[in-house]
Amino acid sequence: MSLKKRFWSYAVKVLLAVMVWLLYMAFIPLPQSVPILEYHMVNTTSTEVYNVPPQELEEQLAYLEQEGYTTISMLDFLRARKGKQQLPDKPVILTFDDGYIDNYTTLLPILEKYGMKATVFIITNDIGLEGYLSWDQLRDMQTRGIEIGSHTANHQPLANMDEAQADDELRLSKLLLEWNGIRTVYAFSYPNGSYSSETPELLKKNEYLAAVTGDAGLNSFKTDAYLLQRINIPRPHFGLWEFRLRLLKAQLCTRLGIHQHISE
Repeated sequence: MSLKKRFWSYAVKVLLAVMVWLLYMAFIPLPQSVPILEYHMVNTTSTEVYNVPPQELEEQLAYLEQEGYTTISMLDFLRARKGKQQLPDKPVILTFDDGYIDNYTTLLPILEKYGMKATVFIITNDIGLEGYLSWDQLRDMQTRGIEIGSHTANHQPLANMDEAQADDELRLSKLLLEWNGIRTVYAFSYPNGSYSSETPELLKKNEYLAAVTGDAGLNSFKTDAYLLQRINIPRPHFGLWEFRLRLLKAQLCTRLGIHQHISE
């Protein structure tokens, strides 16, 4: 056998071994971990990459239900971290960023159909603008089991701001929500996944208890509460298989320690 053929034969064997190892790692049960799914729009008209059409979303929720998942809120997760409540066997958190009006008109009825809860992160200065949720809709969603969190006042990347600007974005967003009848806001979502090493301290200062990033992975009680990981769910091109692969990718990232932020 020529040297070139030997090389390719060896390379194929190594690749197959790596693939088998990755699959093996993916399907070994993890200690209890919490996937947080990241959605945005839910409608039949937008062609945006972050719009998941209602039919596709229903298929994903039906799959989660079939696999034994139970939706929890961010506050449920935080209470469980403190030992104040117990999580279901397979918890999952559904999150929706920005506060689009279809979260009320389309998403909410779907969640109620499946008996599921979710957390919606709001850009407060967009409330009431065309295409976004109104204050009345937000308050109604809250009474119907939806948790409301902050997504800053203006949806600008926090890592590009000085400390005073970032502090304003966090503080004013939270105050405006609570002054307008939203229950205490504990959870935060980083716009564009952007944060600096100082941001978690600013969140603590403004009495937030947790924040979600755009980093892929699963979460445990040891994960830094201000750097929780999420699984981005964009418009699918390959149906439910793509959704399942994204869940699998998050498991692999967690097993390999990619993007893991462990609290001291």
